[in-house]
Amino acid sequence: MAESESQEGNYDNRRKNVENFKKDMKRFLEEMERLTVRAAWTAYECVTIQANPDLLSTRQHLEDAFLMCREQIEKKWQEVLME
Repeated sequence: MAESESQEGNYDNRRKNVENFKKDMKRFLEEMERLTVRAAWTAYECVTIQANPDLLSTRQHLEDAFLMCREQIEKKWQEVLME
């Protein structure tokens, strides 16, 4: 009787180990995918900037304009909420 309980315990431990392994592998694969995409975008941006150096200043100008617009919209929204 004790032997069958021991075997059930071993089976449960193996099952938990397999489940943990699957969860870990899924998490590792998702992290690898995220890093791969990030590396690809970084490489793309480097090549693009090297091919057209003016692109960096244009991109910075667009980002600055976007931030100013967003700030103005947030101010207007706060004014509307105050009324």
